[in-house]
Amino acid sequence: MNARGDAIHAIVSVLPDRADDMARLAILLADGEPIVTVIGKYNHGKSRLLNELIGQNTFAVADKRETVKLSDSVHRGVRWLDAPGLDADVGTEDDRHALHAAWLHADIRLFVHAAKEGELDAKELALLAELCADGERSKRQTLFVLSQVDQLADDAELQKVSHAIGAQRRDIALNAVSSTRYRKGLDEGKKLMLEKSGMPSLRATIDAALARVPEARTHETALLFDETREELAQRLLAHERLLDESRETQRRQRVNFDRGLQRVIDKVSGDIDAMLNALGTDHASVPDTAKDAYAITAGKLERAHIQMAYSRACIEIDSFLAGHGVIGLPAEQETVARALNSVMVAVMGVSVKFRKDLRKMFCTDAGRERMQRDFGHYFELSADRKALAARISQSESMLDALNAASHALRALESRA
Repeated sequence: MNARGDAIHAIVSVLPDRADDMARLAILLADGEPIVTVIGKYNHGKSRLLNELIGQNTFAVADKRETVKLSDSVHRGVRWLDAPGLDADVGTEDDRHALHAAWLHADIRLFVHAAKEGELDAKELALLAELCADGERSKRQTLFVLSQVDQLADDAELQKVSHAIGAQRRDIALNAVSSTRYRKGLDEGKKLMLEKSGMPSLRATIDAALARVPEARTHETALLFDETREELAQRLLAHERLLDESRETQRRQRVNFDRGLQRVIDKVSGDIDAMLNALGTDHASVPDTAKDAYAITAGKLERAHIQMAYSRACIEIDSFLAGHGVIGLPAEQETVARALNSVMVAVMGVSVKFRKDLRKMFCTDAGRERMQRDFGHYFELSADRKALAARISQSESMLDALNAASHALRALESRA
């Protein structure tokens, strides 16, 4: 892929809806021959028309469908494209080729409709409306060609068909032609028949349209650059705001968590400190003897008391953590014992039976700092925080891509 292709790829990667516009821009920047594309329904005389316009039997003409893909020919500095007929097959592949030619390649579109069909059908009307609307935006030209007029009974019928189509689209000029009359006029040297075929008039109209192509291309190139630049700027601004908001949310959540956790830890630590200071003799540290196995001892009572105080403290902390989504362990830390797969167990353990352990955990700066640090660690590993971090990472990546696309667009403009 060349530098231009790389730049367009960078833009399309962040503005996928602009893929066709960027493909068109590549064609414009290549600055090749002006392109005239003939489009219309199957068997409406498109290929025959092109052959007569360029004076060569280049495009296949037959009663059965011949044009199944884009065909082109360069003649006198103009590239002529023959697209498959609309509705030529049930798979609509021909429609895609025809529309591809109309939207991407054509500077001038010859919209061909057979006179014998009468007024335009709904699909033709919709396509013609789109082409005309695009012409207002891009200055690309669409010329309406009413073909095969020789198959009508007389001029009165031609007038009737022209009036019906004119009522459908009052903003278009009809170029009525007959390729058959034109060929016969050439072969037989009949000047009047040549004029009546409408081909000389159509050629003059196309020549006038071709003369306007350079100005139209300049306009369209500037338009595509301006529209793309504006969309990139809007997307950049939107993602910068989103990133700022997400980072602020991330910061605020962490501040609120840390402050709230500290209040809970200070509260339960104060309760435990008061409880420990109110105790007398340290019975819990005295081991029970064998004869005390089934007896209620002072040591057992105190250890139960300490465990209850510890459990109450854990319940208060756990309630706070649950409110912030800090509950289960990350998958990589889980064990087969499901009951142990909780943040509280991972940080605090299962039980505490002795005063010194309870005091170390809740009544020392080191103990409280450890709880604050470890619970903060699991807060960052919670599902909500990981999802927020992922969104921030995605926004950062998108901003990088948008900035790269903006740089690529500037590079394209500098070489245009």
